[in-house]
Amino acid sequence: MEQPPAFELLDEDWERALVIVAHPDDMEYGGAAAIAHFTSLGKQVVYTLLTSGEAGIDSLTPEECAPVREAEQRAACAAVGVGVVEFLNFPDGTLEYGLPLRHAITAAIRRHRPEIIITTNFRETYGGVMLNQADHIAGGRATLDAARDGGNRWVFRDLLAAGLEPWAGVRQVWAVGSPNARHAVEVTDHFEAGLASLHEHRAYLAGLGPAAPDPSEMLEGMARQAGSQLGVPMAVSMEVFQLVLL
Repeated sequence: MEQPPAFELLDEDWERALVIVAHPDDMEYGGAAAIAHFTSLGKQVVYTLLTSGEAGIDSLTPEECAPVREAEQRAACAAVGVGVVEFLNFPDGTLEYGLPLRHAITAAIRRHRPEIIITTNFRETYGGVMLNQADHIAGGRATLDAARDGGNRWVFRDLLAAGLEPWAGVRQVWAVGSPNARHAVEVTDHFEAGLASLHEHRAYLAGLGPAAPDPSEMLEGMARQAGSQLGVPMAVSMEVFQLVLL
């Protein structure tokens, strides 16, 4: 059987990263161990959530659900050393790629001025097998475009009036768990922190019911598969998009 290609190590020569994802729990399903690794190195990581995940628990109305999921996300971030979490309050389940979403993400990039942006897989599928979710696709594509918009003073000129100067310092955008991943970071020493981060989403995980896959087994399988391609026990894979301003 053909062996999967070996991964290259991610660049760790940076100080500030901004995580941009659609929902609470998105980064925790596979990427949180990498965040724990980065914060252990003293790197500054901030989270921006496009929605509050208010459509994610069937037994709770969106109005009941939003504060629960926001609190769980803050606890999940604390478990991996992240203290700054913001929510942009777009509607869960109906994110649309377009100018309002790009505008809001561009503003977040100019506020936080990251060198690296980390999001989740926004390809159409996971490994050509399972369909991706519409919010992930719309949010990820808007994030990729906003990474360039952040450095162009003549795009979203109202942000200048709000005091948000252009930021052209984003070097790369990383998509966790992309089927096109070619890079990875070792997380052997931080896998348990990543798992603890996911388990902070107690209400969400309970709402999935007993038929849902065991999250511990799922994350371990993903980490070991990526690790085998990096040559280490456990890793998190990323698709790397290099930002080139033309």
